[in-house]
Amino acid sequence: MQWHLVLGFVAAVTPLTLIPGTSFTLVTQQVIAGSRSDGMRAAFGSACGLLAHATFAAVGLSALVMSSARALTVVKLLGGIYLIWLGVTTWRSVRRGVEPATRRRWRLPWAQLGGFGQGLWSNVLNPKAASVYLTLVPQFLTSSRPIAPQIATLAIAHVTVVLVWLLFWTSVVAAARTAIDTPRFRRGVSRLAGAVLVAFGVRTVTAS
Repeated sequence: MQWHLVLGFVAAVTPLTLIPGTSFTLVTQQVIAGSRSDGMRAAFGSACGLLAHATFAAVGLSALVMSSARALTVVKLLGGIYLIWLGVTTWRSVRRGVEPATRRRWRLPWAQLGGFGQGLWSNVLNPKAASVYLTLVPQFLTSSRPIAPQIATLAIAHVTVVLVWLLFWTSVVAAARTAIDTPRFRRGVSRLAGAVLVAFGVRTVTAS
């Protein structure tokens, strides 16, 4: 693939990556509630979620979903409901240190995966991430060459940008946590993260 196209894609996707979103919020919450390692796992999970969308785009599944109003609605609802659930549980975790065992069985199947699973599924069920590979990526593809290898190259570049930003932010939050790690600070950040996740979920469900 021509490198000037890769660099152009990186320049286009970097501002989108820097805008605080679901992955940014998840990483922040994971570091504050757990440790730097938890934030790193959430970052790598988010990256794997992007690779899933790149794979879907390569085989044409993303195009099918985005061209079908019903399929897109299903994806939006699943993604929005998941984000709302994640936000509510984050908010509720402020009021209880350890969740009763009687409630653990009601968790979603991937909740036990921790930060990695949450980061992975928040991007897999995010139609905005799918639309990036349907609307932005095609602008940097050359029709005279095989499409799949080109998408793979752009996906690697995208994942690299995302990981650099999220891992950097993980270190920033971890350093700040060391300096101001108090119960009040944790409660405030967890509540803020929960509210932001719910807001993203509602926006995802209601977006046109």
